[in-house]
Amino acid sequence: MSVMSLSASEAKAWSVHAVTASGVILALLALLAVLDGRPQVCLLWLGAALLVDGLDGTLARKFDVKVVLPHFDGSTLDLVIDYLTYVFIPAIFVYRFIALPEYSLLLAVGVILLSSLFCFCNLNMKSKDNYFVGFPAAWNVVIVYLYLLDFAPWLSLATILLLSGLTLSKMKFLHPFRVKQFMPLNIGVTLLWMAVCALLIVQYPLNQTWLLLVWGLTSVYFVAICLWRTAREWLA
Repeated sequence: MSVMSLSASEAKAWSVHAVTASGVILALLALLAVLDGRPQVCLLWLGAALLVDGLDGTLARKFDVKVVLPHFDGSTLDLVIDYLTYVFIPAIFVYRFIALPEYSLLLAVGVILLSSLFCFCNLNMKSKDNYFVGFPAAWNVVIVYLYLLDFAPWLSLATILLLSGLTLSKMKFLHPFRVKQFMPLNIGVTLLWMAVCALLIVQYPLNQTWLLLVWGLTSVYFVAICLWRTAREWLA
């Protein structure tokens, strides 16, 4: 089928897939930054990939790509790229740039990679109201905290092991672009968090107090809403 024979709806659907596919280029740039020893650049490329991932799902639902292009599985495309940008490259980032206790590097990286496989293959990954069930392998977010806060090696390892264990839990984690309750607030806080992260990464290690305060408040919001949603189900 030639480009000229595409209908308007098909052209829009392929454009959405092109947006998704651009994530693999961002993943390549992030990996090259790791190999070049440029952690801040890597984090910025992963941040761009995170923004694309938040955008493409919304576009896919808006243009009904599953119906328009039933022979092309955009979900598989998205999962392949997500494993690169959410898991694999962050795991290499941990190996290269995060201080961990002696002899624990391979253990930490292996736990990240293996626990994330369960997450990506879990058919019950999301609740009916679109919260993630268990830690959603968002290691691209975790490494931002590990890098900027410069945890003690034992605390970084403990964080990795705890979150990997939570992958198997029933704890609810917010999907800011899919959870309908408080959606405008969730998206607004997420975009603010991403903007502040970018500024902190660019300025690191000379970070301004007000930026750290905003970053802390947005982080507390995410933790609080996850705990609230989890507690609500347990109490029910």
